[in-house]
Amino acid sequence: MAGTGLRMRALFLLLGLSQICTADHHHHVSVYTVTSYSVTMQWPAYPGASHYRVHATPQLNPGHSTAFSTFNGNMAVGGLNTLSANTVYTMQVDAMDDELNVLSTIGTEEALTAPDVPEITLAYSKQSSSITVEFNNVTGATGYILRAMSDVDDFFEETAVAESPGTIQGLDPFTDYTLSVMSVNAGGRSQPSYNYELRTVVAAPQLATVSETESTIHASWPPVEHAAFYSLYIIETPSTNNLVAYITNQTSFTFDGLSPGTYYCIKATASDQDGRAGDHSRTCQITRPPTPEPVEVLLAIGQIRVPAVRVYVGLSKSADAYFVESSTGQNCTPDQSLRMNYCIISPLACGQNLSVMVTAANTAGPSVPSVAEDFQTYPCPPERIWVEEPWPGSCRVVFSPSAMADFYMVFVKRDDGSEKLCNTTGAPCDFNCTCGFTYFSTVFAHNPSGSSPLGAVANYTTIPCCPEDVTVQLVSTETLEIEWEPVRGADLYETRAAQTEGVIHCNDTSPVCALSDLRCNTWYSVVVTPCSELRGCNVSCQPQRHETAPCTPQIHNLTQASESSITVHYTTPNRPSTNYTVSAVGRMDTRHCHSRSASCELTQLPCGAVFEVVAVASDAVGPSLPSFSVPLETGPCCPSNLSVMQVTQAMSNVTWGPSLGARSYMTALTAPRGHAQCHTMSTHCLMGCITCGTNYSVNMEAISSTGHVSNCSYSGFSASACCPTHVKLHRMSNHSMRVSWRSSAPAHQNYTVAVSGAGSNHTCTQAPSRSYCDVQNVTCGDVYTVVVAPVNSDGSVVSFCPQRMYAVSCSGNSVGMAIYRGRVSTG
Repeated sequence: MAGTGLRMRALFLLLGLSQICTADHHHHVSVYTVTSYSVTMQWPAYPGASHYRVHATPQLNPGHSTAFSTFNGNMAVGGLNTLSANTVYTMQVDAMDDELNVLSTIGTEEALTAPDVPEITLAYSKQSSSITVEFNNVTGATGYILRAMSDVDDFFEETAVAESPGTIQGLDPFTDYTLSVMSVNAGGRSQPSYNYELRTVVAAPQLATVSETESTIHASWPPVEHAAFYSLYIIETPSTNNLVAYITNQTSFTFDGLSPGTYYCIKATASDQDGRAGDHSRTCQITRPPTPEPVEVLLAIGQIRVPAVRVYVGLSKSADAYFVESSTGQNCTPDQSLRMNYCIISPLACGQNLSVMVTAANTAGPSVPSVAEDFQTYPCPPERIWVEEPWPGSCRVVFSPSAMADFYMVFVKRDDGSEKLCNTTGAPCDFNCTCGFTYFSTVFAHNPSGSSPLGAVANYTTIPCCPEDVTVQLVSTETLEIEWEPVRGADLYETRAAQTEGVIHCNDTSPVCALSDLRCNTWYSVVVTPCSELRGCNVSCQPQRHETAPCTPQIHNLTQASESSITVHYTTPNRPSTNYTVSAVGRMDTRHCHSRSASCELTQLPCGAVFEVVAVASDAVGPSLPSFSVPLETGPCCPSNLSVMQVTQAMSNVTWGPSLGARSYMTALTAPRGHAQCHTMSTHCLMGCITCGTNYSVNMEAISSTGHVSNCSYSGFSASACCPTHVKLHRMSNHSMRVSWRSSAPAHQNYTVAVSGAGSNHTCTQAPSRSYCDVQNVTCGDVYTVVVAPVNSDGSVVSFCPQRMYAVSCSGNSVGMAIYRGRVSTG
């Protein structure tokens, strides 16, 4: 630092010489330097000049002037040093020859001299890096320059100040300096004042402090060069009272008896052998906080419901943080940003005795830990839990003991939600266990710190329940359907029948089973066994007995018992108490008969019907399957409304109504004197060879398409009396005519005579036992039709006797002749 001023001064002189060298070309006069009492000018060389003269004329006193001359080749610098301070002068430079004759005035320039030289009145060093200088102010000074020089490293330093006092910075501690001061105005600076010798004070101690306990602060510093002793001052802040001072010649010091958690400010100075106090340094240090109290430990639940310890901490003065640590090495810190006075240590291990200590801390360090708070954790859950079922329906929870447990709470929860609680000190817990349920057993150990966490869960599933309300019904003759309500605990059901040698007919999850292909008319013992994957099958379920349907009878044959009755013969493969029903099923009708024997008679069977005959066995269980059917066909029905009508004397027309079941008919008219018969598929038949006046029996055979014949008899048929023969007309008097005939009929047979002419019709009836009849009022010349016919017993007249035509002439007598003209057709 001392060489800096010299380098600046050398640079200033070089610049001045450069300006002198360049003035030759401009013939310019300039002020080179000024002091309080001198002005130095510079000018360019003038050709032919061997001398130069400088004039200084004060502007306020023009009559007074000073001259100065110099020789210097082509370049000249010169000045006057008898001038007055803080005065404005007009400076003039003249060039002269060897004879001192003025060759020319090179130029003029105004110059202001510097103010008077000030005097240092006092200088002192309160800081090791500076000196403060007091001096008198001089007239015309616009500022001052303080100069410090030292032989150490050729130190040179100048500092501009506005007025007294002024301070020079950047000095070295405990170093001797030569001081001077110069005044400054627009013209320049004055000469330096008389030198003032002064030494800077020693440097300040560089304090390092630490609070080792809650009541002490230890200060230390590196040794200060040239220091003989040190002064220390301590004060509590923000209070400004109770300032305490200490002096030591050591480089460390411990302040004791301080308040915990309190800020203290410490000032330190070093003094040299002369007792001069040097710089001071200042630092503030807080003591460690007091031990936090009280401390309270409570059982808590941490995150995700993990058991934990909640530690409540009493406030400690000036503590920035609290640290909680357990004897297991777990720790936590209350969140001061949330103003929380507790923290949680989690997770806890069960079955332990542990302690908790709390330490408060600030920037000085931690406090003394609190007194350990002992705490017993909750017990561990039992390691082993199991369920025993000494006898069905009675269970108990057994578990291994846990350390530090005072008692146990046993929870038994059934899978339907019901729950049982048992409080015990260690003995097994008994409970009723119902079939078909799963029981979840948990055991919690307790002590004053709380309950153990959830431990092992013992799952116990009881055996599946036996199905109730099992229904067995016959769905077919050899198939039993078993249904039941689903039962708890069953994953599947096995259904067996004892008579099938233990064969599992159903192994299914559905509560229904069909036992098929069984023997008919047999008792079966059916048992439904529920099973589960966990407990197996419940083999204690009771069987259900049911009988299958009777066996099917088989029809041997059918025998005709009567025209409307059939006897059916069949097998009897069942017990004697079995009923048998034989049914004849027709298109329009069904007939039944019942029996416990091997035959049964179907009665009142209709004619002309076709039946399917089946036999069925039945008992209290139900009916058997029907037997194979046997066809049954009854004889055709006899036609109704049969009538015989005589068409001619030798032919009759037989008609009848339709007959159910008949396809053809064989009709016969039978008499001792003859027999007539016809076979037709129609409902009428024309038969000849009929003898008039004969009684016939009427019979018919109705024949089915399969050849079944029904014999039908009807009331007899009497052929009408024979028509008379040899019919003749005889003229009689009085316009009458006698009609005569021959008859083979008995004498009591009556006849009627019909005579029809163009103008009249005449009838007559013969007298008993006579074979003639007289017709009155017969007109001759007419043609008459004459019919003589027997009269039936019912009064009807035979209609098929032949007609005869006669012509009655008027010649010969009054009546005339009756001439036969032949038979006339009646058809």
